[in-house]
Amino acid sequence: MAGFPIEYAGRIKTLPPYLFAAIDEMKQKAIARGVDIINLGIGDPDLPTPAPIVERLQQAAADPKHHQYPSYEGMLSFRTAVADWYRRRFGVLLDPASEVLTLIGSKEGIGHIPLAFVDPGDIVLVPSPGYPVYPVGTAFAEGVSYIMPLLKHNGFLPDLTAIPKDMAKRAKLMFINSPNNPTSVVAGKDFFKRVVAFAQEHQIIVCHDAAYSEIYYDGQRPASFLEVDGAKEVGIEFHSLSKTYNMTGWRIGFAVGNKAVLTGLGKVKSNLDSGVFQAVQEAGITALKLDDHVTDDLRQIYQARRDVLVPGLRKLGLEVEMPPAAFYVWVTAPKGYTSASCTAHLLEKAGVVTTPGNGFGQPGEGYIRMTVTTSKERLAEAVERIGKVGF
Repeated sequence: MAGFPIEYAGRIKTLPPYLFAAIDEMKQKAIARGVDIINLGIGDPDLPTPAPIVERLQQAAADPKHHQYPSYEGMLSFRTAVADWYRRRFGVLLDPASEVLTLIGSKEGIGHIPLAFVDPGDIVLVPSPGYPVYPVGTAFAEGVSYIMPLLKHNGFLPDLTAIPKDMAKRAKLMFINSPNNPTSVVAGKDFFKRVVAFAQEHQIIVCHDAAYSEIYYDGQRPASFLEVDGAKEVGIEFHSLSKTYNMTGWRIGFAVGNKAVLTGLGKVKSNLDSGVFQAVQEAGITALKLDDHVTDDLRQIYQARRDVLVPGLRKLGLEVEMPPAAFYVWVTAPKGYTSASCTAHLLEKAGVVTTPGNGFGQPGEGYIRMTVTTSKERLAEAVERIGKVGF
């Protein structure tokens, strides 16, 4: 029987290739050529999930009561654990029943939130360079991304005063992200206060992506957006167990904050997914109740790696800031190189995978991103290789 041409929807045709999938393809081609790859491209923790979390999953998975559909909003016991963690960590009080929503990883919630609040042609304020899901989720809802460029002279924070009045008036959502991917910049409470005032003035829902809040260095703990007065009235915060507890493959996260916003997101989710496997939620409860020494140990490992990579790159003459948080090192491409040509040079000549800054949005042109999710020894080797091939 003859087939017929398969036509993709317009929203699919306009999407760029998913950044990390494209990098993985480049990496696989290099491996096929026999290159010993050092992968500094994707922020996926190389360390194992802490043993108590794994053990709790194994126990819970054997319990038949977890083998049926979970609740859409998540087990109340998991949401209570989230609320308890927020109180301990940030001093923020949350009602587990109405101000916490369980997610299949924070990426899923970020991608779905525009479907609840954005109509065709509505504006969404998007930081750039930034996590690609912000503009993609907006596009799926047929919204229009208005780019808030993150520039060095503004400390890589959005300049709210530069947003035109007509754009602010039409905006339904604003995405912000601290600690930031890809720049690793941490926003302070003063910035969050300005965001709250801006959102109140223009009636914009704020969506703060805080996935990296527990990966910080030198004892400088990032704040929660919800610590600021009025934040809960204008928005929500997305969080994830992925980076904090090395659980990227487990797919569990949560959104907290404004009840009405979470209700809207929950309506989308109840029609599109069936919740998180309850055994994974049980493991998540164990994670959220772990002593701080577990995450302290992880932070010490990442900080030691950062302290190998950044000084090493500086010795090679590269311009790079010391990141205060997150997995990422934001490197200025050497003179004569674009983001893409620098990335290609390092992969082809040194076998080092990095991420082009413009893959996170046009304001990221002229930078590359490296990660510290590999051992100190391999990071030192990466620096050595880059030094040998030069620029």
